[in-house]
Amino acid sequence: MSGVLVFAFLLFELLAIATVSVSFSNGSSYHVGCLESERRALLRFKQDLQDPSNRLASWIGYEDCCAWAGVVCDNVTGHIVELNLRNPFTYCDLSQSKANPRSMLVGKVNPSLLDLKHLSYLDLSYNDFQGVQIPRFICSMGNLRYLNLSYTQFVGMIPPQLGNLSNLQYLDLSWNFLYVENLWWLPGLSFLKDLDLSYVNLSKASDWLRVTNTLPSLVKLRLSRCQLHHLPPLAIANFSTLTTLDLLYNQFDNSFVPNWVFGLIQLVFLDLRRNNFQGPIPEGLQNLTSLKHLLLDSNRFNSSIPNWLYRFNRLESLGVSNNSLQGRVIRSMASLCNLRSVMLSCVKLSQEISEIFDIFSGCVSSGLEILVLRGSSVSGHLTYKLGQFKNLYYLDLSNNSIVGPIPFSLGHLSTLQFIDLSYNELNGMNDNWIPPFQLATLGLRHCHLGSRFPSWLHSQKHLNYLDLSYSGITGSIPNIFWSSASQIYVLDLSFNQIHGQIPNLTNAAQLEVLSLGSNSFSGALPLISSNLIELDFSNNSISGSIFHFICYRAHELKKLQFLYLRGNFLQGELTDCWMNYQNLMILDLSNNKFTGNLPISLGSLISLQSLHLRKNNLSGTIHSLKNCTALLTLDVGENEFVENIPTWIGERFSRMVVLILRSNKFHSLLPKGLCDLAFLQIVDLADNNLSGEVPRCIHNLRAMVTLNSHAGKAIQYQFLLYASRAPSTAMLLEDALVVMKGRAAEYKCILNLVRIIDFSKNNFSGKIPLEVTNLKALQSFNLSNNFFTGRIPESIGAMRSLESIDFSLNQLSGEIPQSMSSLTYLNHLNLSNNNLTGKIPSSTQLQSFDASSYAGNDLCGAPLPRNCSEHVSTPEDENGDEDELDYWLYVSIALGFMGGFWCLIGPLLASRRWRYKYYNFLDRVGDRIVFVNIRTDW
Repeated sequence: MSGVLVFAFLLFELLAIATVSVSFSNGSSYHVGCLESERRALLRFKQDLQDPSNRLASWIGYEDCCAWAGVVCDNVTGHIVELNLRNPFTYCDLSQSKANPRSMLVGKVNPSLLDLKHLSYLDLSYNDFQGVQIPRFICSMGNLRYLNLSYTQFVGMIPPQLGNLSNLQYLDLSWNFLYVENLWWLPGLSFLKDLDLSYVNLSKASDWLRVTNTLPSLVKLRLSRCQLHHLPPLAIANFSTLTTLDLLYNQFDNSFVPNWVFGLIQLVFLDLRRNNFQGPIPEGLQNLTSLKHLLLDSNRFNSSIPNWLYRFNRLESLGVSNNSLQGRVIRSMASLCNLRSVMLSCVKLSQEISEIFDIFSGCVSSGLEILVLRGSSVSGHLTYKLGQFKNLYYLDLSNNSIVGPIPFSLGHLSTLQFIDLSYNELNGMNDNWIPPFQLATLGLRHCHLGSRFPSWLHSQKHLNYLDLSYSGITGSIPNIFWSSASQIYVLDLSFNQIHGQIPNLTNAAQLEVLSLGSNSFSGALPLISSNLIELDFSNNSISGSIFHFICYRAHELKKLQFLYLRGNFLQGELTDCWMNYQNLMILDLSNNKFTGNLPISLGSLISLQSLHLRKNNLSGTIHSLKNCTALLTLDVGENEFVENIPTWIGERFSRMVVLILRSNKFHSLLPKGLCDLAFLQIVDLADNNLSGEVPRCIHNLRAMVTLNSHAGKAIQYQFLLYASRAPSTAMLLEDALVVMKGRAAEYKCILNLVRIIDFSKNNFSGKIPLEVTNLKALQSFNLSNNFFTGRIPESIGAMRSLESIDFSLNQLSGEIPQSMSSLTYLNHLNLSNNNLTGKIPSSTQLQSFDASSYAGNDLCGAPLPRNCSEHVSTPEDENGDEDELDYWLYVSIALGFMGGFWCLIGPLLASRRWRYKYYNFLDRVGDRIVFVNIRTDW
């Protein structure tokens, strides 16, 4: 009987434990509540944070902290085990995620987190911890299994003590401003499955591959944008369990994809974009039959798209854009029923768009979400079959030869969020059409939309990027558009003929990029929001002062980085309210009617990289720019500035690439400090009152010395724009108006390839310095209208890149150097009105120029009509002996005179009798001369 009771008691106990366990696991029958010490720790943590969107509103008083936002407790012990404070308001483009700054937690990470001794999950991503180092105390939180500090604005070296977190399975430190000296601490994380160090500077970590290869549990490895320039060989890939390998944008110096990659047969995700890989797409990739995502974009792969790519039955994403590939979308691709994303930009498909739609019309059409065929030599009409892609949300067919109307079947794509049909020959839709979709991005650049502003745009309530530039719109923008477009981040309506006045935009708080350039807008400058980052009103008919525009809310720091106001009718002085525009990088006020001196506050623009003030009526000095030491481009041409060229230009503008002081009243000598501008590619000092000699140190302009100079890259301004902008990373190129080959031209896309020196129309004198011939990358050299003397440097032929030479209207002498015949790129030459002599050297180039190129000299030979047989010229090797011949001629005359003198006088001195007879002889001769003169007078 007792045995039965014991058994019954044990059974009761087991049932009770099971019941309690079930209730705990369900989290509804029993709850301990958070511990007081941990609640206080969270409140201390909150005190150091700003929370503009009140995400931590529930963290108050003596409430149960296990119920607070982002907090998860163990239902048995009550200890906090998870803290998830990730900014929930993030959005993605094709390259990366981004956070809404208005919902970020801002501040510092309080060490009170150490009191959460059972914390195993910590996510602080997409917040702002204001440029401090990763707190060392995190390295002591030994129970952590999950740590995510991505997008948190941490800086400095990753503390190697992170290797003490031996329980970590997930580590994400991506998209901060971090670096490492090495990765020797990583093997301490032996349980690590997921590692993301994207955007961490690993350039010094030569051990990166060897170390990561020692992590036996590693499943996902993300090292994008880590400045890894060498991809070492690997005998055996121990991390053969990898399912994700992301090496995006490292620009490896290796030419080919290493063989060890082909052994990672469990890979599901492979991203090798932007890495300089070349050759055909490697055959070894065929081994990776588990691949679902294959991204090879923006390398140097060539030849055809291999047909075996279309045998990856599991493939969901295929990206081979921006290589040197060609081929066709073939019928077998129709069997890839799992395809969600196809990116074939800049692949020479040479197909009609209707054929591609036919191939995708089967099982592919129902699942396809992203289709990118930008610049892929696609032609023909958009057909009704566009409407078959019911799940398509991203469509980019830009930069092709697609013609005809935009089909109404576009209206069947209710999930569309991104459309870019720019740079085709497409026609607009019916003005009364109401689309079923709500777009975030719409690009119709260079499409013909008709003269009226499309009214169907009013129905788009979520549009944040709109590009209708070059679209033939000639009317005005309806007021309803300005009032309903408050959600737009980027608006580009440039290069149309839109007229009317621009309304005040102070309430357009979301607007960050506004481009209305090259239209017919008139009236005064409107007031703008302080959140605007890029503003282009150039080439309109806007008039009046800029005082109200620049000085609006004068004490409020502006976010503006790019301001283009050139080519308007703005007038008056440049008001002195620039001190709150310290984010400004490009300022273009050229081609207006501004007057007066430069305001002192321009010197507060410490971020300014490009300043264009050309063609105004500005005067005085440029001294207020002395503190703008970030300048790469300075163009103050065609004004009334009067001063010596400041010596501090060479001292303070060490990164200067373009310097244009043309058509002012600068005077005195050329400062030698200009030779210190090693990155200078364009220097235009023409039409001033400069004098003296050209400094011999001119060969220090290194950007003009070598054809392989990287200095040109400094002229390209790369700025990461926002997800609303398409594409998300844009290249803004500097432009400059320069005189080359005798005419003014604006250079933009290829400006970084241009090298010019123009010292014309000044008072320079002396010889052309021999050192100038070291500038082998120089393309245009203009010294005309000066007072240069001496010879053209004999070694000028070493300047092989020269395309234009103008030495006219000087006092140069001697022959044209024979080496000039080797300037095979030369297509503009003017040596007229000098004192040059001799025969024009024979070459295809020199004889191809008009005779006017050599006029006003003493030259002969083609292309001049004067034959050199009629012109006795001293051979070149005798020219140098002319002075020596003259010397010996004068010596001979002197010796002859002295010899004759002593032959006559010597005997007279030696003999008195001879002297007597000689005087009597002269006396008789004198009498005869007098007699003859008397008779003549009669």
